[in-house]
Amino acid sequence: MNSRENQLKAFDRLLTIMDELREQCPWDKKQTLQSLRHLTIEETYELGDAILDNDLDEVKKELGDLLLHIVFYAKIGSETEDFDIADVANEICEKLISRHPHIYGDVEVADEEEVKRNWENLKLKEGKNSVLEGVPKSLPALVKASRIQDKVAGVGFDWEEPQQVFEKLEEELAELQHEIKKEDTDKIESEFGDVLFSMINYARFLNVNPEDALERTNKKFIKRFQYLEQKAKEKSKSLKDMTLAEMDVFWEEAKKL
Repeated sequence: MNSRENQLKAFDRLLTIMDELREQCPWDKKQTLQSLRHLTIEETYELGDAILDNDLDEVKKELGDLLLHIVFYAKIGSETEDFDIADVANEICEKLISRHPHIYGDVEVADEEEVKRNWENLKLKEGKNSVLEGVPKSLPALVKASRIQDKVAGVGFDWEEPQQVFEKLEEELAELQHEIKKEDTDKIESEFGDVLFSMINYARFLNVNPEDALERTNKKFIKRFQYLEQKAKEKSKSLKDMTLAEMDVFWEEAKKL
C-alpha cells in the first residue's frame, strides 16, 4: 500500500487537476452545486452496486468518482469564498473528535451500542432539536425507514426482544388483511406501509440490512428471469404465448443453477 506521503501527493495531484479543469474545460467551468447534485447521487448508487457485487476494483474506481465530486464541490465553494477543501476536512475532523469523547476525552463506554447512544445524545447537545433531523428528506423510503429506526433506537426508543417486533409485524399484517376485506384503498396503503416499516424494524433485530437484502433478491430474480427468457428464445417461443407451467420448468432450472 502507498505511504502517507504518497497518499497526500495523490490528493494534491487531484486538487491540481481540478483547478486546471475548472479553468480550462468548457464543461467543468459551467458546473454548479445544483448541476452536480444528481450526478453525485448516481455515483453513490454505482458505488453501492460495486460494494454489493464485492467488486473491489470497481469499488476503487467508484470511490475515485465520488472523491472527484467532493473536490469539485469544494472548488466551487472556494470560488465563492464560502469554504474550501481544508474547511471541509477540518469540519469533519472536529466533528469526529467531539463525538468520540471515549477516544479523545475521558468518557468510558462498554460497547458499540453505548457509543451509538452517546453519538445521538451529543448531536442533541450540539443544538439539534430532534435526533431525526439528520435523516435526509430525499432518501428512498426504505433506506429512510431504516435510518429513522436506527436513530430512535440510539436514544433508547426501541423494543427489547426480537419476538416483540415479530408480534408487532403479525399485528400489522392482520390489520392489513382487515382493510383489504373492507376494500378501502387509502387505509390499505396506510396499513401496507406499517407492514413494511415493521419488516424493516425486524430486519434490524436480525442484523440484516433491508436495502441489501432486497437488492440481493432483485439481482437473484433478474438472473432467473433472464435465464427463463434465454431458454424460451432457444425454443423459439414467446413468453406471452407460454403457460405458467411451461415457464415454471425453466424457473426451477434457474433456481438450481
